Amino acid sequence: MRTAYSVETVRAAEQELMARLPDGALMQRAVAGLTAACAELLGRVYGRRVVLLVGSGDNGGDALYAGARLAKRGAGVVAVLLAPDRTHPGGLAALRRAGGRVVEGAEAAEEPLRRADLVVDGIVGIGGKGGLRPDAAPLLDVLGEIRAAVVAVDLPSGVEADTGEVRGAAVRADLTVTFGTHKPGLLVDPAREYAGSVRLVDIGLALPGEAELQALQHADVAALLPVPGAESDKYRRGVVGIAAGSSRYPGAAVLAVSGALRGGAGAVRYVGPAGDAVIARFPETLVSTGSPEQAGRVQAWVVGPGAGDDADAVAAVLKADVPVLVDADGLRLADRDAVRARRAPTLLTPHAGEAAALLGVPREEVESARLASVRELAERYGATVLLKGSTTLVASPGGGAVRVNSTGTGWLATAGSGDVLSGLTGSLLAAGLDARDAGSVGAYLHGLAGRLAADGAPVGAHDVAEAVREAWRDVMTA
Repeated sequence: MRTAYSVETVRAAEQELMARLPDGALMQRAVAGLTAACAELLGRVYGRRVVLLVGSGDNGGDALYAGARLAKRGAGVVAVLLAPDRTHPGGLAALRRAGGRVVEGAEAAEEPLRRADLVVDGIVGIGGKGGLRPDAAPLLDVLGEIRAAVVAVDLPSGVEADTGEVRGAAVRADLTVTFGTHKPGLLVDPAREYAGSVRLVDIGLALPGEAELQALQHADVAALLPVPGAESDKYRRGVVGIAAGSSRYPGAAVLAVSGALRGGAGAVRYVGPAGDAVIARFPETLVSTGSPEQAGRVQAWVVGPGAGDDADAVAAVLKADVPVLVDADGLRLADRDAVRARRAPTLLTPHAGEAAALLGVPREEVESARLASVRELAERYGATVLLKGSTTLVASPGGGAVRVNSTGTGWLATAGSGDVLSGLTGSLLAAGLDARDAGSVGAYLHGLAGRLAADGAPVGAHDVAEAVREAWRDVMTA
């Protein structure tokens, strides 16, 4: 499992470690990893041109020390000092001893940047807020025009480490070399887009057990997936109820059922007006024409996909004493007080637009502050929230680590894809996973299935559903 920690936690761990190490030893651990990553990216160090964009403090010091090591190996290194009076003195001295050249101010950066093979972004560290300062922002125009690779030190300058927000001009890196642990901004959009590939350098930090963010990997998901035993039958494996679809949107019901049938539960019950379409496509579905209360026993419900204005079905499902997943139209129709009053777990699965409507804010606010938005929704509704998007986040009510999914693909931005996710995740709830695990595992399998189905080309939601079995096998055999 990958984890990410807040700036405050990282700094506390660094202080504790530095108290036990010789002066400067911790920085040199970071510099060694940064230098190795730069050299690997260059391929051949001797004769290559490297430009360091150096701000104040230790972030700039890391860049300077790495530049000194590259210069000793034959690279031509130029350091652009953006805060000359606050440049890290030890790093600057090391670079000069190694034969590096120094220029001052952003206006002096253009000529060396246009000749560079590699640019090292050491402008702002993990404590930066609000984007780059105006005097450094013009550098971005040049960086956007040149072909040199850009390596960010710890975090791209201008993005916010704790939130993943980008509130102004920021560096877009090809590679970010981060130290000790991932920072939330490296895993959550929009900041994640600026980080490029991320390389973690272990510098020996002792970090607490509870992280700010968690990103499941194959092994974590495999340990959570429901596997039937010798004594299992369809009811012991769990039954998921699907209350979805309408005369206008019967396809939503079909797609939700398609996801549910591949999610590990032993049986799927469908309730709603799209029964004929469901049974024609999936004859194994247990179709009921009554209300959700009359459908028979289930271990979890999914309600809302394509439901139109069927508030009665949403209200009925929310009264059930089993886990409930609410999606799509159900989010609009669900009464917040009824959700908060539930004793059994509730999982809400909005995309950014639906989350914005629930929070009463513009969509752009949710998209720019995804981490804050998912936490706020979980708190307001007293429910686990799966916020869909370029990085899917899962937050529990009462706080704790937010889960971030690492398997998504842009090809999943297609009609009906969310219905498949709802059915798949609801099936995992019925099979016995708690709301956070079901949301996290569902998003992981759904994202992986999207990648496998697309394979670099457009896909439909039905293709994603068909690929869930392959994604499941891929996880279990890794």
